[in-house]
Amino acid sequence: MSGPGPTEAAIAARRQQTKDKLRQVEKAIAQLRRERVRLAVRAIAERAEVSATFLYENAEARALVQQAVAASKSRHDRQAGEKHDRIEATWRERALNAESELTRTQEEVFAQRERIGELMGQIRDFDQMVPGESVQHLVSENTTLKHRVQQLTQEHRKLQERLEGARSNLRFSDKRIAALEAQLLEHHRT
Repeated sequence: MSGPGPTEAAIAARRQQTKDKLRQVEKAIAQLRRERVRLAVRAIAERAEVSATFLYENAEARALVQQAVAASKSRHDRQAGEKHDRIEATWRERALNAESELTRTQEEVFAQRERIGELMGQIRDFDQMVPGESVQHLVSENTTLKHRVQQLTQEHRKLQERLEGARSNLRFSDKRIAALEAQLLEHHRT
């Protein structure tokens, strides 16, 4: 028999080419994983320098890509879940803080309402102790007292003026008496 024919050589070359492409796909997947890039068919095809059609049509390549994409999704999902959990934890803490502040505020409002109720009760008690007629009587009495104070102030002022006048007259009289006594003394000497 003679050596392999052209068909067998082409088949062998094609198998070798497929193996090379599969190694390139494995290498591309490993590189993308190290770079922590999300794995997708297009990204793997570009990095491996093969067509996306090869990845879909070749059973081994399709299996490699499906496993890599699934692992990448689960890793990204896990990372996204961890990030979500961290964010949710901060929101949960904020919600708990807001809830405790709301409880404190409600207690303070309740205490203030109780105090307002007590003060309103005291006002009602005062109104019952001093009925409207008594209040009117107190107002009129207050007006009368103010009028009386004004009268007394005027009388005080008049008395002050009289006192000043009397003191002035007394000083004048003292001077006049002294002058007359001086005249009498001079008159007796002469």
